[in-house]
Amino acid sequence: MPRDNKKSGGIRWRLWLGLAAACLVCASTAAAALKLRDYLSTDPRFTLARDRQDALTITGLRYAPRAKVRHVFDADFGHGILAVPLAERQRRLLAIDWVEDASVSRVWPDRLAVRIRERNPVAFVFLRGGVALIDAEGVLLEPPPQQASFTFPVLSGIREDSTEDTRRERVQALLRLEADLGYLAKDVSEVDASDPENMRVVVQVDHQAVSLLLGDANYGRRYQNFLGHFQEIEQRSPRARTFDLRLEDRITAKE
Repeated sequence: MPRDNKKSGGIRWRLWLGLAAACLVCASTAAAALKLRDYLSTDPRFTLARDRQDALTITGLRYAPRAKVRHVFDADFGHGILAVPLAERQRRLLAIDWVEDASVSRVWPDRLAVRIRERNPVAFVFLRGGVALIDAEGVLLEPPPQQASFTFPVLSGIREDSTEDTRRERVQALLRLEADLGYLAKDVSEVDASDPENMRVVVQVDHQAVSLLLGDANYGRRYQNFLGHFQEIEQRSPRARTFDLRLEDRITAKE
C-alpha cells in the first residue's frame, strides 16, 4: 500500500475517534444538565413557598393593584423557581393597568424578585364610563382604588374610540402647552385639544373661570399678555367669559 494511503487512513481513524469522543462528552454534559435541572426543579430547597412572606418580593408599586401582580405568580408557588417562565410572567405583568415596565428575576435558592415601573398620569379625561386618567403616551388608566391626590387638568378631545395615535397626539399637545406656560400652567383647569392647531383652555383668573383660544404657539406670551390687560378688559366687557388670543396684537372678547 502506498505510504500516502496509509497516512490518509490513519487521519480518518483519528478523526472518527475524535468525533466519537466529542459526542460522548456532549451526551454526558446533556445528561448532567438534565439531572441538574431535575434536581433544581424538585428539591424543596429551591421551591417557591406560599407561606414564606419574602418568597415573592414586589417593588415599585404605588397605584397598580398588588393583588393583580401577585396573582400572576399563583401557579408558581409550590414549584421550583427554575421552572418559572420569566418572559411569560413579564408579559402578563405588562398587561396590568398602570404597569409601564416590569422585570422578574430569580433570587437563589428560593425567591422571585419583581420590579415594577408605573405609568405617570398627566391629565383627567371624561369618558362615557366615567372619569379616567391618561399618561404621556395616551394610555388610559383607571383611577386607583386607594385615595390619591391628583392636581391635573381635564383634557377634552379624548373618547373611548379614539385611536392610540390620536390620544398620544392630543396628550403631547397638552404637554407642549404646559411647558410653554411654565409656572402659569397652575392656572389651567381644562384643556380642549380636539384641534391641536387651535388649543382652548379654561383658566382661573381673579377667582373666575374664563375660556381662552390660544391657537397653536406662543401660549405663555399670549396668556401673560392677557393677564396684563385683564382688568382693563373686564371693565370694557364685564360679562365676557371667552377671549380669542390667537392674534398677537389683539384680544377679542366674546360675550
